[in-house]
Amino acid sequence: MSAKKTPTSQPGDGTARPGRRTPLIVAAVAIVAALGITAAVGLGGNDDKASGTGSSSVAEVSGVDDSTKAATVLDRPFTKPSLVLTDTKGQKYDLRERTKGKATLVYFGYTHCPDVCPMTMSNIAIAMKQLPKADQDKLQVVFVTTDPERDTPAELAKWLPAAGDPSFTGLTGDFSAIQAGARSMGIGIDPPKKENGKVVSMHGAQVIAFSPTTDQGYVLYGEDTTVEDYAKDLPKLIKGENP
Repeated sequence: MSAKKTPTSQPGDGTARPGRRTPLIVAAVAIVAALGITAAVGLGGNDDKASGTGSSSVAEVSGVDDSTKAATVLDRPFTKPSLVLTDTKGQKYDLRERTKGKATLVYFGYTHCPDVCPMTMSNIAIAMKQLPKADQDKLQVVFVTTDPERDTPAELAKWLPAAGDPSFTGLTGDFSAIQAGARSMGIGIDPPKKENGKVVSMHGAQVIAFSPTTDQGYVLYGEDTTVEDYAKDLPKLIKGENP
């Protein structure tokens, strides 16, 4: 799947150009080190004020450094955010209640994303199809838009089955609520803005896996996670085990 990359700063040059969208991590520096990624866009005090979480969303990463694994297991898991948004049917969707007791992958992105978002959804969908049907039913994938003005329920309903799978849940709603929910899980998102005549949404590209046994976000995946990585880990995630 080929697409243009979202403009972002590149390590070492301090300029904005079409390139890899660097994840915006707001958790511990240890997460950045563990994933080998750099925060290219700083998040100011406005984000802290909007989220109301301040420095509370700090996760600790396991001291075991295994570079062969795509997954980063968190010693201090994230609490599932209390997000009540709107699904593709135009109905209210309480993330915490609707995914309670179910293995859940949460990702923040937008449908006009030219690269990482559709690739991430596609990779998860392909890997999920390799599971037995009974296990597929135990996994919930939730895509929360970072561009709610353009990503209406109808737009999400059209995009998600093509980019991922019809079983994926798409959510939209108030941007400040979405930003606060993402922030509480250590993921930074900026309000959509125009760059070079195009509207772009800068956002962290992490997928967070929530355990069906604890409902805690205990595993984090970066944007380079492959189909093979997800296929290997999903059977463990649906059981609440460490990958």
